Amino acid sequence: MPPTLPLDHLRRLRFSAATAAFQIEGARAADGRGACIWDEFVDTPGRVADGTTADPGADSYHRWREDVALAAGLGLDRYRFSISWTRVQPGGRGRAEPRGLGYYSRLVDALLDAGVTPFPTLYHWDLPVELQAVGGWLNRDTAYRFAEYTALVADRLGDRVRHWYTLNEPAMTTLQGYGIGTLAPGQVLLFDALPTVHHQLLAHGLAVSVLRAAGAAAVGLANNHTHVLPGSDSAADARAAAVYDLLHNRLFAEPILLGTYPDLAPLGGPGLPIHDGDLDLIAQRPDFYAVNFYNPTTIGASAPGNPVPFELLPTPGVPVTGFGVEWPIMPAALTALLTGLTARYGAALPPLIVSENGASFPEPDGAGRVDDTARIAYLDGHLRAVAAAMADGATVKEYTVWSLLDNFEWAEGYTQRFGLTHVDFTTGERTPKASYDWYRDVIAAARTAAPDHGGLA
Repeated sequence: MPPTLPLDHLRRLRFSAATAAFQIEGARAADGRGACIWDEFVDTPGRVADGTTADPGADSYHRWREDVALAAGLGLDRYRFSISWTRVQPGGRGRAEPRGLGYYSRLVDALLDAGVTPFPTLYHWDLPVELQAVGGWLNRDTAYRFAEYTALVADRLGDRVRHWYTLNEPAMTTLQGYGIGTLAPGQVLLFDALPTVHHQLLAHGLAVSVLRAAGAAAVGLANNHTHVLPGSDSAADARAAAVYDLLHNRLFAEPILLGTYPDLAPLGGPGLPIHDGDLDLIAQRPDFYAVNFYNPTTIGASAPGNPVPFELLPTPGVPVTGFGVEWPIMPAALTALLTGLTARYGAALPPLIVSENGASFPEPDGAGRVDDTARIAYLDGHLRAVAAAMADGATVKEYTVWSLLDNFEWAEGYTQRFGLTHVDFTTGERTPKASYDWYRDVIAAARTAAPDHGGLA
C-alpha cells in the first residue's frame, strides 16, 4: 500500500465489497426461481452487447462458499450482496419459496461464521416478470408487493441480519430502464417514466417500516449519484447541467432527506402520483445515505427541438475506463459530490456510505493472475477522494468496492470486468487479481491504525 495513503481518515471507515444476485448467481431455473425482467431482457436478441446471458456466469449460487472465503480473505467488515426477489417470491406475490430463502440463510450464516457482517440489498433490478406485465414500477401496487416480499425476507433472516439496503439505484431504473430503454425492462418513455421515481421511493419507505419493525439496526437506500459539470461557461450549458442534476440527483435524494420533491417544471414531464401520507413514509430518516459513484457527468445544452433539454458530453482532459468516454475517471468529482451533498442538505443528511465504487478495464477471459494496475490506480485515487471529503467535513462511514467478482455486466454482458477477483466464465475458476491483494493490504493497514474502527456501529 502506498505509504502516503491518508490513514488518519481511512482508519475511521469500514470496508466492504459488493455483488448483485442476477450478475453472479447463475442457476436461472434452479430451486423454484421465477423469471425476472432481466431474464426477458437478455433473451431479446440485440439487447446484450456480446449476446450472452447471466447463466451460469460466476455460478455463485453453487460456489458461494468460495465467494465467502474471498470476502473473508480480504478482511472485509461487511459484504454487500443482493437477494433475488424471484428466488424468494417467484411470481412477485404470495408465499415464499423455502429453497430460495434457504440459500440466503446459509450465505448469511457462513458470512457471520467468517467474521463478515452481511449487508444485503433487497432489490437490485430483478423485478418479477409478472409484476412488469401489469406495469412494473409504473404501477403503484408494485411498491406494496415489494413491502410484502421484504416482510418474507425479514421474517427469515432478520434474526441475524441487522443492516439492510432497500433498493439499488432507482435513478438508473427510471432513467435507463424506463426512460431510454438501455436497461431492463427496456422501455423508452422519456419523461413519462417519472412515475417510477415515486413508486420506487414509496417501496423504499414501506420497506423501511417493515425492517424497523423486524428489529433492523440500520436501513437505507443506495442510489447512483454523479457530480454534474457544465460543458462550458455558457449560461445555456449551466442551465442544462442544473436540469440534469435535478433529474439524476435531487429528484431521488430530496424526497428521502427533505420530505419533498424539487420543482419539476424544468423537466416538463407528468406530475408525480403522490398520495396522502406517501412523503411521510418516504422521508422516514434513514440510518445512512448511500452513494454509488463511478464517474462525473458533463452536460451541454441540447439542440432546439430536442425533447430532452440536455446532452451528455465527453469530459475533457481525463482518462477513461473500459467503457470509454461514457465513464471518465475523475476522483476529485467524488470529493465534490460528497462535500456537495453535505453542504446542500446539512443536518438532514445522515452519515454517508460509498456503497459502490469501481472500474472496468480490458482483461483476459481465461483463468490466471491479472496485474490490474489501472484498477488499483482508480481505487487508490477514489479512496484519497473519500479521505479528502472527510477532511472537508463530510461524514463518511463506509467504502465499498464494486465488485468482489467479475460478473455479468448487464447490457454489456461479459465485455466489462469490474472484479477484484478474476472469473473464468467457462470454468468458474476464481483468481484474485493484484487489486485484491492491494485492497486487502489497505484494509489491514486501516485496521492496524484503528483496530476498533473508531467505534463505528
